[in-house]
Amino acid sequence: MADEPLGPAAAAETGEAAGAGEEDAPAEGLQSLARGLAVVRALAAAGEPRTLAQVAQAAGLNRAVTRRVLLTLVEVGYVLARGREFSLRPRVLELGQAYRSSLRLPALGEAAMAELVATTGQSCSMAVLDGDEIVYVQRVPGSRIIDAVIHVGTRLPAHATAMGRVLLAALDDTALEPALGPGRLAGLTERTVTDPDALRAELARVRERGYSLIEQEFERGLTTLAAPVRDAAGAVVAAVNLPLSSYTLPDGKVPEEYVDALLATAQKITDAAVATGLRS
Repeated sequence: MADEPLGPAAAAETGEAAGAGEEDAPAEGLQSLARGLAVVRALAAAGEPRTLAQVAQAAGLNRAVTRRVLLTLVEVGYVLARGREFSLRPRVLELGQAYRSSLRLPALGEAAMAELVATTGQSCSMAVLDGDEIVYVQRVPGSRIIDAVIHVGTRLPAHATAMGRVLLAALDDTALEPALGPGRLAGLTERTVTDPDALRAELARVRERGYSLIEQEFERGLTTLAAPVRDAAGAVVAAVNLPLSSYTLPDGKVPEEYVDALLATAQKITDAAVATGLRS
């Protein structure tokens, strides 16, 4: 069946009453929320308008359910329906901004990060851990091309990023297991550590030296430093990084002044968190 423009009649033509054949009302409410989030994620990942069939496939839902969800999202202003295609509207940014605004660290860290960027000419980002991924919550751009594709809200695999390893290294064994997941880890380049035991050994080294150094494991030609940011209780709550071009490093080694500068930046942000009584 061809995709059809979204509208109340289109939502009703399936012949399904709201909630028909579903679970009890409370369970249906949670299920509807999950479906709505799945549709939003599908549209966000697409990056361009999608048809009903494409959204349904990406969200893992049937077309009738997807149509009802899209109708609701259109009515509340989060999705734009244009002909047979659907896309997110700017209002969806409120959802991410609400979370980011609840985080005080990005604001506390901006000045110190900007100072590091001015000193080194490189970009600097801050991220937090979410399961087995890191999420960028603050960014002060530099001049590297990668700056065009990394932005606040970007999610990357924790095991293959310097900030991710700093954050993973702060977890105890119980919390670390689900973050690593079963089996081998995904390799992004031929140098990515994919063996869980080898990664655990690397995390131990990160804890010992107080920072992480990744050389061409996330992207060829990219070497990245990362350091932990702590709250007033001493817990690691975020990480900041300093990405460098592997090809321009003297003798292929990261100068100590870069390491010292990043550690100083992380300490400044930690000091600001302690001064404000910030706790995770």
